[in-house]
Amino acid sequence: MYHDKKTILTKSLLITFAAILIFLASSFFVGPKDQSQTEPDPASLLSNSISRERYISTDELAHKIITGDPSLRIVDIRDSERFRSYSIPGAVNIPLNKVLDRDNQDFLNRNEYEIVLYSDENFYADQAWILCNRIGLRNLRVLDGGMHSWFNTIINPTNPEEKSPKIDHEKYSFRKSASMFFGVAYPDAVKARPTEPKPKRKTVAPVKKKKKKMPEGGC
Repeated sequence: MYHDKKTILTKSLLITFAAILIFLASSFFVGPKDQSQTEPDPASLLSNSISRERYISTDELAHKIITGDPSLRIVDIRDSERFRSYSIPGAVNIPLNKVLDRDNQDFLNRNEYEIVLYSDENFYADQAWILCNRIGLRNLRVLDGGMHSWFNTIINPTNPEEKSPKIDHEKYSFRKSASMFFGVAYPDAVKARPTEPKPKRKTVAPVKKKKKKMPEGGC
């Protein structure tokens, strides 16, 4: 089982590496060039392209959103239709084919922000990151696993088995809380929610008035 997973991971890395090489090579020939930007040398660009340091996990991103990190900017590089269908809270839409537009470059080229790019998985967000890296933009991250990973970990986290390590249960606890923060309702949470006791209606017994005794005798 371990060897199967290792083989799948190796193939995935090779495919990603080959795709990056193809995209990288083509971008130098057909990509737009801005004379005001200094391009990194090919060796540095290739080294950056295969590094995993640019990735941010869904847990990290969820924590930044929940705590209201003021330095965070989230960019959805999918097409506008997919963006309207569902997007990560707080994200802005810059489709991949518009990443190098002058206005979008100005938005992405901000050193005071940490900008997280995401697509459905990693592939197109990686392309956007390579394009931005090529023209010298920094402080860019890629959401590892993209929207698919966001759904599977934050929006719909899997409850670990009882015998799983403690860290797995702690991670699930955070993810479940995060999913509730983003609007997911859990039946058990609804049942466990304390309800205010209804005030008891006080019943007032009618008080019988005593009849006044008439004075004896007359005038």
